[in-house]
Amino acid sequence: MSRYTVEKTLGRGGMATVELARDEQLGRRVAVKRLFPSLAADDVFQTRFLREARMAAALSHPNLVAVYDVGEEDGLPYIVMEYVEGETLAELMARTGAIDPDRAVDLLLQICAGLEHAHAAGLVHRDIKPQNLLVGRGGVAKIADFGIARTLQATKLTLTGTVLGTPSYLAPEQAAGEPVTAAADIYSLGAVAYELLAGWPPYRVESIADLATAQQKPPPPLEGVPAELNAVIQQSLSADPEARPSAAGFARGLTQAAPETTMTEVLPPARRTIRISHRALLGTAALLATGIAAGALAFAYSDSGGDSPPPTPTRRADVVPRGETPAESARMLADWLRERAG
Repeated sequence: MSRYTVEKTLGRGGMATVELARDEQLGRRVAVKRLFPSLAADDVFQTRFLREARMAAALSHPNLVAVYDVGEEDGLPYIVMEYVEGETLAELMARTGAIDPDRAVDLLLQICAGLEHAHAAGLVHRDIKPQNLLVGRGGVAKIADFGIARTLQATKLTLTGTVLGTPSYLAPEQAAGEPVTAAADIYSLGAVAYELLAGWPPYRVESIADLATAQQKPPPPLEGVPAELNAVIQQSLSADPEARPSAAGFARGLTQAAPETTMTEVLPPARRTIRISHRALLGTAALLATGIAAGALAFAYSDSGGDSPPPTPTRRADVVPRGETPAESARMLADWLRERAG
């Protein structure tokens, strides 16, 4: 840790403390996450923490908080992550309450893109909630904290009946301690989407027991929201994991359900014959999100001593370029499409 100079504490979660630090070698600010001493004493938790950090470090996507380094100091494991200047969705909604559907869909499409990339690599987040979703400069949304993620393939570190996550956003199968797949993340994102538009989550509960009772009925329809958008979100909140869309399918449904905002005005005059919408841009990014290279994942497993084989990416595709702002992203996508059109 001599490489990192801690400046201040950013927050405390269920497993770790997160601090703002400066990387003295590269001259940049980073976020350092340290496992609580009480958990570090547990070999299972410590192994999970480091193993999942290495798996997350193998991911690279503009809508995922990057993991730079993994280590241990005085018996306490830590991970070094990208520091995102901005606020969480929880902080955003604390200031504004429910947000405009147009902006909500823009943010949700970006989160879908990040989830699609992780799911294609075989990773499930398990704790998608407003506190773990960051909005940085230019409105770029990023998913943080894959610290309790698990691979789609079962490992000896995840025991049957283990429940991880926050009650209001847990899928029914996760709350029941049943096997969890990528569909659980879709449910959680659907709960976040509901809260963005309503101002509160679909089920306001304090415990797992309360949630199980509440989830016996579907959540009330969203008021003042287009019927098509309401239907997409309700589908993501289905009690049946098989009935929920994939991250790419969720993005496709959001793109089709919400009004589009044309962005031809941000393109240079020579390119204005290409009509690109912000929503189409983000929807395309979600649908074409890349799967991680299997070799990188194999290295992460071998380095962590895992017994299970590396998860197999479900797809590989070209990376859709993204800029720091919607305008820059639109210009980059126009070039990207033109190159592939020959």
